[in-house]
Amino acid sequence: MSEKELIKIEQCTKTYGKKVALCNFSCSLKGGRIVGLLGPNGSGKTTLIKILNGLLKDYQGTVLIDGQKPNTHTKSIISYLPDETYLEDWMKARDALSMFHDLYKDFDLEKCLTLMKRMDLHPDMRIKSMSKGMKEKFQLALVMSRKAKIYILDEPIGGVDPAARELILEIILNNYSEDSLVLISTHLISDIEKIFEEVIFIKDGELVISGNAEELRHERGQSIDEIFREVFKC
Repeated sequence: MSEKELIKIEQCTKTYGKKVALCNFSCSLKGGRIVGLLGPNGSGKTTLIKILNGLLKDYQGTVLIDGQKPNTHTKSIISYLPDETYLEDWMKARDALSMFHDLYKDFDLEKCLTLMKRMDLHPDMRIKSMSKGMKEKFQLALVMSRKAKIYILDEPIGGVDPAARELILEIILNNYSEDSLVLISTHLISDIEKIFEEVIFIKDGELVISGNAEELRHERGQSIDEIFREVFKC
């Protein structure tokens, strides 16, 4: 397992007018781990993800990814699954495959085709004809077929039926390198917490709890989902 620090955030603050999205947020994440980024709506998760992806630049504090501030290099080592589709309706799946092949040097086309087959997806399928769950599975196949250092997955099982969730989790578990970091933002904690090695709880833009998932379960005698519900009074 890698001990290389891939994300280091120190005293990060981001405001939208008078609204504080992140407040002196600090954390350090190393490779070789699957980390859950957990918090209620409006907690700051989306803002943090946008900063890591280089989509937001006007913030205070320090954000380092693989030792560098968000830039062209950091964007090239992050494979990002947004919570909404970015594929155009006119596309066939093979058009998206070509796009990823052209955009990302680390994209493994054969791996993606293998994952698609497991998900009952075909290259000739039109994006327009796919259900929300099919689109999410296809995007996950694209994202996990890159040899990235960091995978940021925003609600990866949000639109798929319960029967497909086990397959999604298996694909996440089996398709990142032992040196990579996987950061997962989700509301469906009970369905996905078994793959978390570390968790970060964020509320009102502030870090509330962070640590090893198994140690937190042992210390509190609760599942991560139960701890979440207690902390955020769900």
